[in-house]
Amino acid sequence: MYDVALLIERQLTPLDADQVISLHEGLDDTKRYHLLLPVESSTAILTSSMSSLGTGQITPITEPEVLEEVQEQIVGAGSAELEVSAALLKERGQQVTTKLTEDDPIDALLALVKESGSAEVIILTEPHVVKEFLQLDWTSRAQRKLEVPSVHLLEHVPFDAQR
Repeated sequence: MYDVALLIERQLTPLDADQVISLHEGLDDTKRYHLLLPVESSTAILTSSMSSLGTGQITPITEPEVLEEVQEQIVGAGSAELEVSAALLKERGQQVTTKLTEDDPIDALLALVKESGSAEVIILTEPHVVKEFLQLDWTSRAQRKLEVPSVHLLEHVPFDAQR
């Protein structure tokens, strides 16, 4: 079994699934992709939303039912994205596991690599020019900590356009 940890920023498209699978076409082993999708916590989202409403003052929301409702919506949306992404890979004959995390994406990725015994990591994001330049992006952060090969792909962009 050849395990690959795949950190995604949002739902995969058919193009993304095809490109990820094409990276492993020559392998004789069965491949298993471990999808990891980070989601924000409701507390962080609501705090940043409330502080950006004009005054810059942070107005914490303390009603547990509001936080729970927002968190359910966030987790529901993330789970739906993971389900669609996993289905795309499964339709192409791949084995897939999924995981949603509210933790720091790189910490969650490191844990997933260790837990799954992944031989490599693929990080699929949209372009983040400033973060990449400052090496604060997921790929740069992960490469400083990973002990397995990793590759960064731009989501929804064909290989030819990523050069």
